[in-house]
Amino acid sequence: MTPRYAQRMDKVQPSAIGELLALGADPSIISFGGGYPDATLFPAEQLDAVFHEIIREAGGAAMQYAPSNGLPHLRDQIAGLMTADGMACTGDDVLILQGSQQGLDFAARMLIDPGDVIVTEDPTFLGALIAFEPSQPDYAVVPVDTDGMQTEALREILEANPRARMIYTIPDFQNPTGVTLSLARRKELIALANRHDLIVLEDTPYRQIRFEGRHLPTLKSLDTEGRVIHLGSFSKVLVPGLRIGWAVAAPELLARMGLLKVAADTQTSTLNMAAASLFLDRYDLAAHIATLREAYARKKEVMLDAIRQYFPQDITATDPDGGLFTWLTFDEGFDATAFMREVALPQARVAYVPGATFFPLTPRANHARLNFSAQSLDNIRTGISALGKALHANPSL
Repeated sequence: MTPRYAQRMDKVQPSAIGELLALGADPSIISFGGGYPDATLFPAEQLDAVFHEIIREAGGAAMQYAPSNGLPHLRDQIAGLMTADGMACTGDDVLILQGSQQGLDFAARMLIDPGDVIVTEDPTFLGALIAFEPSQPDYAVVPVDTDGMQTEALREILEANPRARMIYTIPDFQNPTGVTLSLARRKELIALANRHDLIVLEDTPYRQIRFEGRHLPTLKSLDTEGRVIHLGSFSKVLVPGLRIGWAVAAPELLARMGLLKVAADTQTSTLNMAAASLFLDRYDLAAHIATLREAYARKKEVMLDAIRQYFPQDITATDPDGGLFTWLTFDEGFDATAFMREVALPQARVAYVPGATFFPLTPRANHARLNFSAQSLDNIRTGISALGKALHANPSL
């Protein structure tokens, strides 16, 4: 058989780092690679009680089909969480997704024709690029600094790209850099989107995991023209295995995304939606998130302290106010992918994500993303120490 694949599959390729990260799954390797929360902090007992109750519910409602846009009570609950975060909405404004990753896919399929331009941060979330590629976009990229996407550069990029259709951003504790978009730049981004009539795709999986600094309004709360699609998720603040995410958007946009939802999978798991909903009814999500914030803040500090102690002085690491990641910058000419393959994995027994793959247009090899949330404090110290020794011994890769 010789399948004739659609042209859209040309850009749907395995990640160049997939093989390296598969090696990083070896239990003898300390992996700072995945964007994983700490599994020891999952509310396992509460979820066990929740699932037992809903499975035994009279009539088996939790095991039956459900509305494609999600269980009404869960949508109301999420609307309440969003309203408390400054985005006044009702359950009718919420679409339940199979993780917020599904929202990235739907937004691109809804808005992007081949050759249309998606504007992203540079670097940006690798998973978003994977979701966008089947829609065959072109990219325009905006550099980031400690205050997030540089909106002065964004203004020039939008003027130079009349086929721009969407701005994609992670404004809070961005993946991979950990930086946060300042309030002034949030306002400027919305003003530019209004001026150029663009949709803004706001991705906020880490928003609630703030350790320090001022709580900033979402882009959706600053949106006066209904052009922001806000994506949220329980993956980082409850458990990723539930695969519960959501979109909040203007009615016309949400209706179109709902049609794509029906085509993609009919609905998100009724059982998992019911479990998330009952958890929110019975337990204190805010208290659980407070526990995560305290634990992850400590892990970040331990990792950054170890980097300062063990790494060569010319390597810099971002110091995020929240989230799960720090972003390393090495000297120009250093190849983080080659170093991981040839030194970090086989010798130091440490894995990370090489940074080149996060750049949509021009890969830059002298970066890497480290996750600090998944490993224990002891593993963080041990892994960073081993990585530092390897870097001192192999400075030229």
